[in-house]
Amino acid sequence: MKTTRIFTLSLALVLLAFFGLTSCQKSKSSVDNPNTSSIQNLANDDNQANAASDEALNDINTVLSGNGGLKSTEGLPCHATVDSMSIAIDTMTYYITYNGANCRGNLIRTGQIEISKHVGTKWWQAGAAITYKYINFHVTHVKSGKSITLNGRKTLVNVSGGLIFMIPQFRTFVTTKDSGYMNVIFSDSTSKFWNVRRQITYTKVNTNLVSTVDGFGSADGYDNLVLWGINRNSEQFYIQILQSVVHRQVACPVKYKVDWYKNGNSGTLYLFLP
Repeated sequence: MKTTRIFTLSLALVLLAFFGLTSCQKSKSSVDNPNTSSIQNLANDDNQANAASDEALNDINTVLSGNGGLKSTEGLPCHATVDSMSIAIDTMTYYITYNGANCRGNLIRTGQIEISKHVGTKWWQAGAAITYKYINFHVTHVKSGKSITLNGRKTLVNVSGGLIFMIPQFRTFVTTKDSGYMNVIFSDSTSKFWNVRRQITYTKVNTNLVSTVDGFGSADGYDNLVLWGINRNSEQFYIQILQSVVHRQVACPVKYKVDWYKNGNSGTLYLFLP
């Protein structure tokens, strides 16, 4: 499915970009244009931040699901410990503390994720909500050596009810909404503040998990925003999803495609996944 995002850099630049995973075959890239440097940096930063966020969300879902119904290889996070504090008033807090590689071995994680929920909250119930914090959550991609550190606070809501492992036997889909903010520190020590409003719907096609992403944020006259804030060039940007982004399991994706439009000019970029 074609996906559409709008980037606004500074006050004058408006772009449309279509993102999609390419196959393992070598793709032909467009000629580099110096005017696309901000687009390339932002697209790569967005992809890197999403990869780190997805790692955290996967672990949070696993912990809140009580590991029920999962295979042994899909259990609690690798090289991490999960601790719960005593209940304070009506809130229970969990900490995921990371100290090494994820189960696939492609990412190294350190830092913590703090999860807080009401003592009466059952994560499988429709409308169940939790808050979580990134506490110096540092993720390094083993192959590229690139790293990112997240701090911030978000709210995660189980909109539909149900748990991912219930698909498709007991649920046809599970939808969650993730909202809040992140302070993002990149490998070059630049630090940026980003707002996030991301809805994810999980389904399965045959035995493969499929996630569909939509934006539900609004700011400065834009709606359907999934991310907005300041990029590395200190420019205001907005990422808007006008048609759902669909992630499917494929053999070995290596690039994604960006079609850009700027001041009457256009082109196509193929950017490497981290």
